[in-house]
Amino acid sequence: MRTDPVAGGHDLRHHGDAEVRDDGSALADLAVNVRTDTPPAWLREHIAASLSGLAAYPDGRAARAAVAARHGLPVERVLLTAGAAEAFVLLARALKVNRPVVVHPQFTEPEAALRDAGHTVHRVLLREADGFRLDPAAVPAEADLVVIGNPTNPTSVLHPAATVAGLARPGRTLVVDEAFMDAVPGEREALAGRTDVPGLVVLRSLTKTWGLAGLRIGYVLAAEETVAELERAQPLWPVSTPALAAAEACVGAAALAEAAGAAERVAADRAYLIAGLRGFADLGVRVVEPAEGPFVLVRLPDAAAVRGRLRDAGYAVRRGDTFPGLDGGWLRVAVRGRGTTDGLLRALGPALRTAGIAPAAPSRPDTGTPPRTPLLKRRRS
Repeated sequence: MRTDPVAGGHDLRHHGDAEVRDDGSALADLAVNVRTDTPPAWLREHIAASLSGLAAYPDGRAARAAVAARHGLPVERVLLTAGAAEAFVLLARALKVNRPVVVHPQFTEPEAALRDAGHTVHRVLLREADGFRLDPAAVPAEADLVVIGNPTNPTSVLHPAATVAGLARPGRTLVVDEAFMDAVPGEREALAGRTDVPGLVVLRSLTKTWGLAGLRIGYVLAAEETVAELERAQPLWPVSTPALAAAEACVGAAALAEAAGAAERVAADRAYLIAGLRGFADLGVRVVEPAEGPFVLVRLPDAAAVRGRLRDAGYAVRRGDTFPGLDGGWLRVAVRGRGTTDGLLRALGPALRTAGIAPAAPSRPDTGTPPRTPLLKRRRS
């Protein structure tokens, strides 16, 4: 039986997709962090071609070798999983730990998985006053499992690789969730591929950049003995044939070049979004900066009411109060193209005004073209 997902007043199993289900399906989606207009046609066709092999049991050897080559590692240090979420469950169930620590605010599934496995989870809460930057001294010395995201969901903070690696200790497993690292230009501060950090476990997801959330594919990079321990906890054939085909394709040279270009576009679109949000600074709107992920974390007055009014205007954004370390004054906004961003910013002014705040018109970067009227349709994120 699962433990209560509401821990310390935070619903650990609330995710952004809840914002765009059912009556939210027609909204412009700025709540989920999957890149828009994905998967690309070439990837859909590649996955479709794999369907002719469904009669055979999945064979992950080629995909595993491709992932290993992508990171310059032996295959024994790679484990393919049904998304990064499965990896969190495997870690929670397979590793023998006594004092797990999760650094928050961050993706809540690691803590939920640890709680479900019967662990007592200790939290390190990073502070808004510090820009949600990692303070290594805040992590207890006795922690034998530490989980941290980089770049971190939902804060969009990218911690220095040296600072994160500095958390490693003999007898400690250091889990770094790099699900959004391929959205960072140059993947700077990545630890994937490192073999010199004791106890390091890096998780990667292919669902965000490539729009494969429904296919479930990710992987673990860790020491051979750790991979073997996690693999023993997996069911047989945990990754489907289409997911294996996607994994092999997404770590190839052409795909990596495409992802690098997408990361540059996300960075430009994020800067545009932040510039627009700064136009509401005199109304108490604050963006956590510097932001490095495909989303931004925003504090604003009466956030719950503003979120509801944005929905009425056709835009879904992610509530922040389900993340430990945050309260009801926060929203997470996915980075989108400039047309969608312009529409969101136009809707934000009236949303604030209805909440009893009289905003001036926000300043926005000049694109040289008038903002477009948003289409009230779901945008994948």
